[in-house]
Amino acid sequence: MTPTRSLLVLLGWLALVVLTALSGIATPPGEWYAGLAKPPLTPPNLAFPIAWSTLYLLMALAAWRATLAASPAMRRHTLWPFVAQLAANALWSILFFGLHWMGLALLDLLLLWGLIVLTIRRFAAVSRLAAWLLAPYLAWVSFAAYLNAATWWLNGGG
Repeated sequence: MTPTRSLLVLLGWLALVVLTALSGIATPPGEWYAGLAKPPLTPPNLAFPIAWSTLYLLMALAAWRATLAASPAMRRHTLWPFVAQLAANALWSILFFGLHWMGLALLDLLLLWGLIVLTIRRFAAVSRLAAWLLAPYLAWVSFAAYLNAATWWLNGGG
């Protein structure tokens, strides 16, 4: 792949990740979230945009690396779970913050977690680096599942 084509692939993944991030920007926590009981270990609000900005960058770099490493015949097989997890990621903000459906958001997070694990496995088959770049994302989503479940429970869910 030429350097120009490689750069275009990277920019394409960055654009898709930014598009995913827009669902979070379009559905900020707001007063509803501020009024909820929160579990122990809930980070300060400032931690979330810092963490997600870092994770989105790592995600785009991982997808770029996997795209470069996968053979053209294997790209679709390698990359479809990544695209699917982006959709699940975008849906979570809409479910949790936009619609206030914490239980359904938790189910979406469990689906997201599984898709991230599948993505890591697929990426590892073509690039260990691409797989490892997603490790912080999996850890954060695992922590987010705790926060989502505990917030749901503390506020009358279940």
